[in-house]
Amino acid sequence: MLDMKQKIKIFKALGNETRFKIFKNVFTGGYACSIDKSKPSEDIIAQATCVSTIAEHFDFALPTISRHLKELKDADIIIMTKISNKIYIKPNPQIIEELAKCFSTLVENYNENTYQFDNTN
Repeated sequence: MLDMKQKIKIFKALGNETRFKIFKNVFTGGYACSIDKSKPSEDIIAQATCVSTIAEHFDFALPTISRHLKELKDADIIIMTKISNKIYIKPNPQIIEELAKCFSTLVENYNENTYQFDNTN
């Protein structure tokens, strides 16, 4: 379960427009990465992309993209794996599911309290 500190870290990471775009595209498969076919034994998840592919979509230097990715990684909403000379990125759906449950609980509690409030009139 996510504690308050972890939730705040996620919101801060996604509060930057560039990081939000990167995360959204990593999560939805918006980036296609040329996976090294010379190493077919490597277990690379289909949704994984690489840093250089992400950088191609922005007018920033690779170190800037790397800093944005570090923020997303530190918030635990992406997973980065180094294979040979490439770093592959994939989303961390478990963390996003936990965050979604938090929002669902907030809405349920709000609806319950609003219903009770509305019925007292």
